[in-house]
Amino acid sequence: MADSHDDPGLRLDLKQMGVNPARREVLAWLGAVALLPLTGCAGDKGDESGDGCCDSDSGVDSGAGTCEPLPEETAGPYPGDGTNGANALSLDDIVRSDIRTSIGDKSGTAQGVELKVRLRVVDSASGCAPLAGYAVYLWHATKDGLYSMYTDADQNYLRGVQVSDADGWVTFTTIFPGCYDGRWPHMHFEIFKSLDDISSASNAVSTSQLALPEGACEEVYAVAGYETSVKNLQNITLATDNVFRDGAETQIATVTGSAEAGMEATLILGVG
Repeated sequence: MADSHDDPGLRLDLKQMGVNPARREVLAWLGAVALLPLTGCAGDKGDESGDGCCDSDSGVDSGAGTCEPLPEETAGPYPGDGTNGANALSLDDIVRSDIRTSIGDKSGTAQGVELKVRLRVVDSASGCAPLAGYAVYLWHATKDGLYSMYTDADQNYLRGVQVSDADGWVTFTTIFPGCYDGRWPHMHFEIFKSLDDISSASNAVSTSQLALPEGACEEVYAVAGYETSVKNLQNITLATDNVFRDGAETQIATVTGSAEAGMEATLILGVG
C-alpha cells in the first residue's frame, strides 16, 4: 500500500476539500441540531459508535442516522466516473449487486471480510419518503487500501450500481475496506435520479461518503490480511479525518454481524 504522504491522490483529496466550506459547515450544524432530541442513539464514543437510530417521525424503520440531507463530499481522486480518467459507469455489467469481482475484460476477485451494504434513498424534503428508481454508484478501497482502475489498475472490482426499489433500498455485496494512511475507513457513493443519468457524473444529485464505525473496524482488522489497517486506524479519528471532521452524524453506518460470519452495514441516504 502506498504511503499517503507520497501519494498525489491524497493531496488532491485534501485540495478538493476546500470546495464550498460554508455550505458544509451549515449542513453539519443542521445535522447536529436534528440529532439533539435523539439522546441515547449514540454509543459510548458518541458519533463514532455507529449505533445510530432513525427519526421517529420519518417512517424509516431501519438504518443509521436520520434522513437529513447528506453533506456533499469530495469524490476523491479515484471516482471511476469519467471525471478523472477511468469510467466504470460505461462498463456493460456495472449494474450489479455483488461487486467483489472484476468485469468486462478484467478478472480477479477482491479478498476480505464479506460485507453487505444496504442503503435507503429517501426524500429529505418530503417526510423521508422513499425514492424509487434512483441509481446509486458505490465504490471503495480494497483491504489493502487500493482503488481499482487507479492504484490497483488491473482490476475494476469494488465498483457497482444498483437501482432503488419501491421502498428506496439498494443492496450491495462487497468486502470490508481497509484503513489506509490518512483516512478513516469509508466508502464513496454518487446518487442519480435514474439509471439513464449515470451516463454523466454531472447528473449526480448527491456525492457523499459513508463512514464505518470504530468497533466494526477493530473487529475486522484483527483478521489476517488486514494487518496494515490496525496501525492506520490507530493514527486517525473521525475528528481528524479530512472529510468527516466537520460532522459525520448522518454518514456513520450501523454495522451488524461478525467478521467470521459476515457483516451488514446500513445507512439512510437523505436527498433534498
